Amino acid sequence: MGPTYAVLGLGVWIAVFASGVHATAAGVLVAMTVPARSWINPSEFLVRGRQLLDAFEAACYATTSMLANEPQQQASESLERLSEDVQTPMTHLQHRLNPLVAFGILPLFAFANAGIPLVSGFGDALMSPVAWGVVAGLVIGKPLGITLFAWLAVRAGVAVLPGAIAWRHVFGIACLGGIGFTISLFVTELAFEAGPVADAARIGILMGSIVSGVAGYVLLSETLPPPRDEVEA
Repeated sequence: MGPTYAVLGLGVWIAVFASGVHATAAGVLVAMTVPARSWINPSEFLVRGRQLLDAFEAACYATTSMLANEPQQQASESLERLSEDVQTPMTHLQHRLNPLVAFGILPLFAFANAGIPLVSGFGDALMSPVAWGVVAGLVIGKPLGITLFAWLAVRAGVAVLPGAIAWRHVFGIACLGGIGFTISLFVTELAFEAGPVADAARIGILMGSIVSGVAGYVLLSETLPPPRDEVEA
């Protein structure tokens, strides 16, 4: 049912936008109509789920392969539908929209409201000490500052590191702290008047945020243990 609400919501958004009303109101109205209750209750899910698992297990003893084992396929497909029914339509819609929002809508929203002249101002920003100062502050200053104050807090007894966390993990997370798009742009508006210097600072924020995000991802992917399912496999 999640795609149904998404299609209907898109229609409402188009209608509200065409009417001249701010389209944000459409999102609020559509969100209020998406059910937050599942189609089946947890107790029914447990009973029917156990029955389907028993049927799947019984079909496993057949000598045929999974492709030719029709009872096993039916049990697995029914279990999949049952797992979807126990989740709310709101949860379904949230899971489906989350990648689009996180990797598409939010970056476009940020770029559209940032006022960064990527084509005309990028070359000038590479020669600007303001841009490189911003990059250094986000890529170097943020990780060092976060890690240093975390270390001081631990040494002073104010905080303790969790058992599975090492300082390399803290530094990797501190690198992600260099992704300072919104607040950094706000500070830029306060610090500089509109002009080439402010444009260079904005491009420096963009470059610093990208480098910080990549550095944090690489460090954490190299230091964090693999997921449990990969270890068990």
